[in-house]
Amino acid sequence: MLEQLGINAKKAAGVLTTASTNQKNKALEEIALALIENADEIIEQNKIDLENGRKAGLNDGLLDRLMLDKDRIKSIADGCIQVSRLDDPCGKVLEEITRPNGLKIQKISCPMGVIGIIYEARPNVTADAAALCLKSGNAVILRGGKEAINSNIAIAETMRSAVERTGLPKDAIQLVTDTSRDSSTELMKMKGTLDCLIPRGGKALIQAVVENSTVPVIETGSGNCHIYVDDEADINMAAEIIFNAKTQRISVCNACESLVIHSGIIDRALPVIKARLDEKNVIIKGDERARAVCPDIETATELDYATEYLDYIISVKTVDSLDEAIEHINKNSTGHSETIITENAQKAKIFMSRIDSSSVYHNASTRFTDGGEFGLGAEIGISTQKLHARGPMGLAQLTTTKYLIFGNGQVR
Repeated sequence: MLEQLGINAKKAAGVLTTASTNQKNKALEEIALALIENADEIIEQNKIDLENGRKAGLNDGLLDRLMLDKDRIKSIADGCIQVSRLDDPCGKVLEEITRPNGLKIQKISCPMGVIGIIYEARPNVTADAAALCLKSGNAVILRGGKEAINSNIAIAETMRSAVERTGLPKDAIQLVTDTSRDSSTELMKMKGTLDCLIPRGGKALIQAVVENSTVPVIETGSGNCHIYVDDEADINMAAEIIFNAKTQRISVCNACESLVIHSGIIDRALPVIKARLDEKNVIIKGDERARAVCPDIETATELDYATEYLDYIISVKTVDSLDEAIEHINKNSTGHSETIITENAQKAKIFMSRIDSSSVYHNASTRFTDGGEFGLGAEIGISTQKLHARGPMGLAQLTTTKYLIFGNGQVR
């Protein structure tokens, strides 16, 4: 079913490998213009997806991820422009040595080739992923979820036409329009065609891809992100950071889902934090000691401490030491983003060294774990694995390396 897409992608990847930086940038600029010009049509298709989503019972968090308006489309277009202005990651000489026999060896960065991306109800991923793949010289096969299919088709066709107008192959960007499970499974088995597969979505999707794919996978993780409030924390700062990390946008993987609070400060800190979260009607689920301080919060279970809610819900665990906080977080974290709030620099150093996550903060919101915020432009995802890429993945993480060896007749 997807065989022809793979053939098309291979051909397009061959052209992109030799495309100049100027050609790729021109294509991205044309894409940005086309997205703005076609915003009304894209929004109309998005309205169909939103209506279908409401009928299907999608929660507010998923509907928020799905929704497009002119501001969000402009943001997507701006992301394409930002990517066009980033350094080309391909063809960089990373190492250069001359051997005693006269061989000159260069290690250079180069495109992976063909990248597959499986994702859920986030149509912005269609544009973000395609833009990053194009700039890094990769062809991409996109497979979004059924919730956003009409939006994805509108965005993909807009981008394909824009790319073709600049002289590059439109099949550098292809969308799988079949949203059945069969198409997802087939994409996972396209070893030999796909050079890399990246899942973006919930825990179930990511686990299914990691366990069933024969194509090399870069695992982008769900985000059970923690904030630890130390007994030497500034309480007002803690409340503001937690409010931002939990409520600024509930549907994203870098939102805070779990609080860990030191027993020496919880009686003073939790009421202040709760008062701030009450402004957004956040449901708090806490252990016995948290509920002793704020009796009207709900009771937490062990499952709560490991849950990515993507909703106005947060868990609270009380601990007696920094060591206990680190142990609890490493046990329940998905390896995404964690924060310590403390005025003690030594404690922060210990926390940041021992927490086993891709991004670890001191006195800042987890919401900054984002390719744009890290200066990478639009991101392909947040990798929570340790091989090849970890944390926000930008252009550099979509390249691999090869060696160029220059001789003048050497034999071994």
